[in-house]
Amino acid sequence: MGKAVTPEAPQRTGRDFGGRRGGGAATRILEIRRRKRFAAAGRWANFAVLMILLFAALGLVIIPQATGSRTYTVHTNSMAPTYSAGTFLVVRPTTLSQLKYGDIVTYQPAPGSREVRTHRIVGFGAMQDGERTLITRGDNTNANDPEPVRARQIKGKPLYAIPLVGYLTSALGDADRDLWMTLAAAGLVGPCVLLIVLGVRRRRRAG
Repeated sequence: MGKAVTPEAPQRTGRDFGGRRGGGAATRILEIRRRKRFAAAGRWANFAVLMILLFAALGLVIIPQATGSRTYTVHTNSMAPTYSAGTFLVVRPTTLSQLKYGDIVTYQPAPGSREVRTHRIVGFGAMQDGERTLITRGDNTNANDPEPVRARQIKGKPLYAIPLVGYLTSALGDADRDLWMTLAAAGLVGPCVLLIVLGVRRRRRAG
């Protein structure tokens, strides 16, 4: 009878082992690269959030307080498209003598009234006693304002404006606006500081 022959198991070549080792290394490299991309995306997202919070705090509270300005909300479209309804206005105090033709001025139509208007200067006039006055008109209207603006009615000149934000600030109410805006600034600056601290800690750990 013939001798039984046991089939030999196929031998693995160095290329087979190298291929598996190479495949595992390539997978690890891809995983490391993927993690680095996610980490970089996270850092950029944190940076974007940080910038948004900083600009919001600066524009809504810090700059107005630092310049002694007051904030108002545009409620009509009489100055559209320059200032449409819902625009957040930062108005810096000024005097009549500092204003010139074409400037935009915020003024109080009647003494003691909470209403304010922001219109463009289209001329100058004078009262019977010689007091100088302003003639104003909205950019989106065809007629001058009915009454001249006297020096004591002037609230200031717009320093800058932020569209649509006025809808949010109007919801806070005029009486408590300063308090709420201060609290909002603290709420915006707080996360900024937290993000900066976390970023510094991550860099130290990475180093």
